[in-house]
This record gives sequence, structure tokens and C-alpha cells, in this order.
Amino acid sequence: MPRNHAASPRARGPSQRQLRVGEMLRHALSDILMRGEVRDPDLDGVPVTVTQVIPSPDMRHATVFCEPLGGRNAPGVVAALNRHRGFIRGQMGKLIALKFTPDLRFVEDTSFAEAEKIETLLKSSRVQRDLAAPADDDGDADEGGGDGA
Repeated sequence: MPRNHAASPRARGPSQRQLRVGEMLRHALSDILMRGEVRDPDLDGVPVTVTQVIPSPDMRHATVFCEPLGGRNAPGVVAALNRHRGFIRGQMGKLIALKFTPDLRFVEDTSFAEAEKIETLLKSSRVQRDLAAPADDDGDADEGGGDGA
């Protein structure tokens, strides 16, 4: 058994190169989408935010997390982007200097919706009451002597 049995690449997270290439791809995709080069009825007049691009370790594939501004028709927008991914990949190849332009897979980014849901929950009166209660209880628990001595 080798002494240096490091965890698999997935367990360690993305390499510095993957992070750098992901940002480069994100900027290139944002430029392409902002210029409106992709012609599709589902994308007409819909600004799309590219939140993150995660390239595979071999840089041959990339997962693109995106969301239409305001969350309007997100499944339709993602489907349209996936329909035109060959064209988008070709345009990206002109903008970036990589040996291989990665194959793209567009997915809906739900992190903003999840964050909004958590924020709403944290602002609710019930949670505010529960968060305030332990501050009052901490003083009472220390007065009891806790260890029974």
C-alpha cells in the first residue's frame, strides 16, 4: 500500500487550474450571452446570469450553473441553452485559449432560491423568538451549578 494514499480528486475539491479555467469560461459565456449571439425564442429579451462553471478534471466537460434574471421560465431557458450548446461552444472556442473547448452542460442554479427561502425562514417571528430564547436560558443554566457538587 502506498504511503501517500491521498483522497480521490473529487474528495479534495477542484484544483487551482480548474478554478481558474472555470472563471475564464464563466466570463466567456457571460460575454456570449450578453451580446445576444444565441437566437432562440426562449432566450429573447431574457438576461441570463452565469453563476458558476465547474470544469471536469480533464477539462473536456464543464457544468454551467445559470439562472434567468428574475427566475422567469428557468427550465425553458436552460433547455434552450442546452439546445444551442454546440453553437455556444464554438463561439467560446474563439474567445478562450485552451487546447480543448469543453463540452457544456447547462443546469439551473437554485442556490439563490434556496438562500431566499432560508432568509425568509430566519426572519420569521417564530424563528426570531426561538433564537432569542437561548440567550435568556443560558443565564439560568449557569446558576444551577450543572455538575451537582
